[in-house]
Parts: sequence; C-alpha cells; structure tokens
Amino acid sequence: MSDIRLMQGNEACALGAIHAGVRFYAGYPITPSTEIAEIMSEELPKYGGKFIQMEDEIAGMAAIIGASLTGQKTLTATSGPGFSLKQENIGYAAIAEVPCVVVNVQRGGPSTGLPTSPAQGEIYQSKYGSHGDRGAIVLTPSSVPECFRLAVRCVNLSEKYMMPVILLMDEIVGHMREAIDLEEERKAEIYDRKKPDCAPEDYVAYAPDENGAPILAPFGSGYRYHVTGLTHDETGFSTMVPEKVERVNRRLIDKVENNKEDIVMWEETYTDDAEDLIIAFGGAARAAREAVEMLRAEGEKVGLFRPISVWPFPDAALTALLPHIKSVFVTEMNDGQLAGEIKKVVNGKAEVSGLFVMDGEIMTPGEIIDAWKGAAK
Repeated sequence: MSDIRLMQGNEACALGAIHAGVRFYAGYPITPSTEIAEIMSEELPKYGGKFIQMEDEIAGMAAIIGASLTGQKTLTATSGPGFSLKQENIGYAAIAEVPCVVVNVQRGGPSTGLPTSPAQGEIYQSKYGSHGDRGAIVLTPSSVPECFRLAVRCVNLSEKYMMPVILLMDEIVGHMREAIDLEEERKAEIYDRKKPDCAPEDYVAYAPDENGAPILAPFGSGYRYHVTGLTHDETGFSTMVPEKVERVNRRLIDKVENNKEDIVMWEETYTDDAEDLIIAFGGAARAAREAVEMLRAEGEKVGLFRPISVWPFPDAALTALLPHIKSVFVTEMNDGQLAGEIKKVVNGKAEVSGLFVMDGEIMTPGEIIDAWKGAAK
C-alpha cells in the first residue's frame, strides 16, 4: 500500500532521519534549514525522542556529540554561518570517532550572505572546514525522495564508520516540494552501531574493527574509556608517540578511503554513447538533467554524471567514462569548487570547462545549454 504525499525536502530529511533511528536533535534555527528543526520538535516526542533548541550552533553540535556517546543516533541541521560555527566540534567528533549527522542546507555566503537564496559553496568546507587530516563522508541529494533516502544513509554510514557525516543539501532541494511515497522509502535498511562483545575488563575502546572503526560502548553500559580531542592511542588516552600518532591519523583517513566502494554513490544518464559529459550535483543537477534532455533532442551525444557522494568523490566511475569522452562541462552554484576536484580526476584526458553561478538565482537549462555550446566553440 502506498503512502504518497506532497512534501518539502527539509521535511523528508527530518522524517528520513527519524526512520533511521535518530532520537535526539539539538540545534538552532537558521534559514533555510529551520523546517528540519521544527519538524523534529513535533515528531521526535512521538517516538520517545528528545528535541532541544540550544543557545547557538556550537552548543547544538556539542550536544549531539554528548548524546551520541550515550548510544543515541543524533542529528543537527544548519546553514552556512552555523556550519562555520560547528567546525571545531565536527573536528572533535572526527578524532573522537563519535557518530552523528550534520545537515547543511546551503545558502549564499560568505558570512550572512543571502539567507533565502540558493548556493553550493560548501564543497570544500564540508571536508576541510576543521583543521587536520581526516576522512569525510558527504552526500548531496537532488530530489525530495532522495532527501529522505540520503538522510537514512547518512545515519547508517555514521554508525558504521563511527564518524560525523554531512548531508549537504541546498535551498532549492530543501524548500521545493515533490511527491514522495513514504511507504516505499521506509523499506530502507537500517544499520545500528556495534556494541562490545567482550568483558569490560578486556575492552579496548579504540581498537578498530574490520572497517577500521572503533566499537564505542554507550556511556553507562558498564564499559569505561576515555574520550578526548587530543591525538590518542587505542585506550583513548593522549599520546605523542610518533608511531601511534601516525596510526590513528592514518586510520581516520583510511576507514573512508579503504571503504570507498561501500560509500560512493553516483548517477549516470545517457552515458553509454556520450561523447560529452555534463556534471552537476544537488539542485543544480535538476537544471542540468533538463539541459541534457534538450541537447539530446537536438542530436547531441551528451550525458549527465551526477555525484551523490561528493566526498569521497566517485572518481573510479568517472574515470571509467573518460576513454570515450571529449569534453567535461561542470555546472555548480559556486566558483568551481567541484570542478577543481574533477580536473584532478580527468587529469588532462578531456577538456574541462563549466558554468559557475554565484548570483543567488537558480540557473536555467537554457543558460546551461548556451554556456555548454559556448565552451564547445
């Protein structure tokens, strides 16, 4: 039986997180993500969960880390300025290996920028916003059903790899409305973090499992361990021993890089015979898809490659297409952040150009077509 509803992307995100088992939300209202907080405040109590509006974005991030350490699946949502404030605690969650999900509904920036206008300027920030080296998992939806689906997947990945995971939305997708079949989407598989299977006296908190992730016992469950933002060894206590420092820092990267086949996601359209490729993500991919359809109607052999995981980027999938691709055209609502990464993957095997829009407006399929044809001349 179907349960089809007309729903906003932000609402689908909130309901997806609840379906995945999120029972604690802490955050601070900020456009264009506020609907996520509003819906979580209404829905979480129905499932025995807790919603707390914190005094600021820093406290919101700290609160979900603390709740996660008790065994709860946790989520917070924000936009550009708030995402900037969360970075220190995102770094803390990364080194302490505390699972949690941060939703960032992007808007124009820097600083206060354009609070109600779309942008995609946090590609770099979503990975490099906190200092140091670490792996990053960042997924980006382009439809309302995908907001639900990827919210579930972000929670699952955070629990599996014991780390903060970013759901990188944008104002277009967050505020648009589409039909979604909740009955179908709620068939999504749920992953719960592992629990220790040894006696408390034998427990080593940061000993990695086969995925390279630790098994952290919920606070209060009888297992004692130390949590710190300092570089630490497998006991959780700080260390300056070079081999141990190298080991933990390398593992924070490798638990993502060594599991890319499990993490990366992408979508291809008309790539079987494509000679030219358009690449776009999130809200911009909607206009790009229509542009590709229009170009195909004109007889152009153009395909669409949409990265769903921007970190780690599906580089192997893109590389596999390059032998028969003459040009790559990237369109995004920033100054070419993803294009810079794509150039590294393409590595001179095809010409790379793009349409980079930063005016707070949604690009149209016609603008993409005109820019693509201009680049092809």
